[in-house]
Amino acid sequence: MPTPRVSIDKQTPAAYKALIAVSTEVAVAAETAGLPRSVMELVNMHCSQINGCAFCLSLHREAAGAAGVTDQQLAVLPAWRDAPSLYTDEMRAALEIAEMVTRLPDHDTADCAYERAADVLDADQISAVIWGATAINAFNRVSILSRYNVHPRP
Repeated sequence: MPTPRVSIDKQTPAAYKALIAVSTEVAVAAETAGLPRSVMELVNMHCSQINGCAFCLSLHREAAGAAGVTDQQLAVLPAWRDAPSLYTDEMRAALEIAEMVTRLPDHDTADCAYERAADVLDADQISAVIWGATAINAFNRVSILSRYNVHPRP
């Protein structure tokens, strides 16, 4: 029988509250930088897809819909490069940055991705997307390693 997982959010609540505070600051930074909430929710969804975090995918699916992300955009998200007409320039640039943060590619690949994104996003927007991807990656790890359950919704 496997050893039960520690729910690290409950075991170390101060650290989890600090992570929530980071996420709150990221949302403010993105809004201040002029990034639509839909862009940041696509970042949350795509990072969670890459990491295989069922809990965050379930949670951010609703948030993405509320932010105006379409069902078609969500359905095609794993293959977003093959459907450029579904996503704005901002969305595509943010998704590229999100993948770079999540996968940590070699330096040359990261430099190319960063340069393409910098053609569309300004410094404040790039910073907000990097912080957003960093935060959701942290939440993915908390959820996955704590084995958060996804419960069916009506």
